[in-house]
Amino acid sequence: MIFKPSALGVARLEPRELEEDKKHCKKIGPCGVGKKAIYLNSFYIDRCYYVPFSSISRVFKRVAMSKGGFTGKGMFASMPYLVVVFDDGKEKQCNFKYEEQVDQLLAVLEKEQPQIKRVSAAAEQRLAEREAEIAAQKKPEISAQAQKNIQSLQRAQAYLEKRPELSLELSQAARRRRAYQTTSPSYRWVALAITIAGVLALAYGIWSLLRGGTFAIYFTLFGLAAIFMFAGFSVLPTSRNNRNSVIRRDEKAKGAMQNYLMAYTDFPVPARYAHPVVLKRMQRAIEEGRAVWPNDALDIVKKDLKALNASVQVSQEEYDEVVAIKAMFLNESYQ
Repeated sequence: MIFKPSALGVARLEPRELEEDKKHCKKIGPCGVGKKAIYLNSFYIDRCYYVPFSSISRVFKRVAMSKGGFTGKGMFASMPYLVVVFDDGKEKQCNFKYEEQVDQLLAVLEKEQPQIKRVSAAAEQRLAEREAEIAAQKKPEISAQAQKNIQSLQRAQAYLEKRPELSLELSQAARRRRAYQTTSPSYRWVALAITIAGVLALAYGIWSLLRGGTFAIYFTLFGLAAIFMFAGFSVLPTSRNNRNSVIRRDEKAKGAMQNYLMAYTDFPVPARYAHPVVLKRMQRAIEEGRAVWPNDALDIVKKDLKALNASVQVSQEEYDEVVAIKAMFLNESYQ
């Protein structure tokens, strides 16, 4: 192993064990998930640290929102991080370029290391309080048919949760398509200008260095070049970030879900909306007496999503649900 990752916590893997585990780990963005440890990045270097799973208590997503972040507007709306809690409270925060990669890593952990909690302590407390509030609320009496329909939705949800990667990809592909379609083309021209400025600054910095310029000059120019180029490349069209690629990914995700649902007779929602959160919200609508049949419950889910916009304040849990599924409905015009 050319670059041996450093252990962040007290626990260590044997050198040979570490080499094999890192070699075969699942690489997701700048981090990785092995059989015995998680591999984490520094700001510049991928998978340069590791923490054995035996030392980890929590791994969760943290999203730093800049101004306008919750509206989804602008090029720099949010900054996703993976947070690993180990050794009785120590934290390592890893920056990611794409939020979907954090979701993918957490999905892998859910499947391969289910004993590790995937929410922060504060979020866990909020969820417990929310569940207690829901349990304490007096729900209306519902018919036997409504109860039967809830059970049917629960079975459908359990079927989806056998292959969580399909629902995750369906959500992420829809969000990427929606973001691409709503991003002003002018942003891409700005990104191109920023990237060209970065390249020119880098070239001038090298030229200044070769001619014996002062440390301050080329340090500043190199720094500006890095900032400009990293900012620009996040928006510029690439093999993954262009119209055809984005649409193709969304269609592929819907096709994969459709193929999976072929073995399930009378699945209660179309494949394009097949996500556990959709089914949970449909169950909630029936439990609250707002619907009896799955079709009516789906219409209520659509109505509720339409009513939510940037001016509506919701809880963090509600926000997470809406972010996961709203793009799927927007892309299909709620049909």
